[in-house]
Amino acid sequence: MQKKISISQIKDAAQEAFDLYKTNTDGKNADYIPYLANINKNLFGISICLLNGQTIQLGDTEYKFGIESVSKVHTAILVLRQYGAQQLLEKIGADATGLPFNSIFAILLENDHPSTPLVNAGAIAACSMVKPIADPENKWKAIVDNITDLCGSAPQLIDELYKSESETNFNNRSITWLLKNYNRIYDDPTMSLDLYTRQCSLGITATQLSICGATIANNGTNPVTRKQIFDTALSPKITSLIATVGFYEHTGDWLYTSGIPAKTGVGGGVMGTLPGLFGIAAFAPPIDNAGNSVKAQLAIKHIMNKLGLSAFSGDQVTIVE
Repeated sequence: MQKKISISQIKDAAQEAFDLYKTNTDGKNADYIPYLANINKNLFGISICLLNGQTIQLGDTEYKFGIESVSKVHTAILVLRQYGAQQLLEKIGADATGLPFNSIFAILLENDHPSTPLVNAGAIAACSMVKPIADPENKWKAIVDNITDLCGSAPQLIDELYKSESETNFNNRSITWLLKNYNRIYDDPTMSLDLYTRQCSLGITATQLSICGATIANNGTNPVTRKQIFDTALSPKITSLIATVGFYEHTGDWLYTSGIPAKTGVGGGVMGTLPGLFGIAAFAPPIDNAGNSVKAQLAIKHIMNKLGLSAFSGDQVTIVE
């Protein structure tokens, strides 16, 4: 079906979502990482980036929060840029585990590959694959430069968060050495884990994430900088990865009720991408028991349903003035 949606309708839906959920008190900050436990729980922002580069922003969209697991999308894109789709499939995989994001059991069940670059095991493996191999300084530069390309501006390392994560990442240390045992880590294990921990500790804004979501929706062209970041053919691969496991074990429920592929992080960020239309991000620190921001979920879901949009509808949608 042909469908037209005006920018004012999108703005109204975003404002309505913000007003509806800004006082919501459900969920709680991630407390297993001490830094995150102390973030102001009332922070809340919504950002939408259209493919013409225009952004719609409400609330705390310029607050820099810990990117956490949303960074898994960025590094998966970097591996796709450096190696291509087939190598990512062979070395990591593209399948949902159906288990929590930090599951060790998932590796034991599927010891032939880490399943997907969007859970901890696959993300650590992805960091190990980043070129140049055995060069931590330039690997880190490649990771940060890639995020800068996708978001249109640079993230900033939150040193206190990095320290906090490094001191509490015992589960990820186990995952890393289990991957090594199955020959699914492709560089020095300790270095690969440190790169992963550091990338999760980058400070990012909801605006930057909405631009990244729009870059994916725009077949690899950043709508703000107009720079082609990755090959057009990779865009559906990236969207499929996000759709498969973006909300971990709640992914099916999320897609069923919202209609938009989106990736979450325990820092409170959610980044969604609607192919051909826009990128959207929301941020609020309190999370549910699966590690997903409560208010960010509610806001994005409300906007999608209010506008009657879904990645699975088959509608041909045009955004008009």
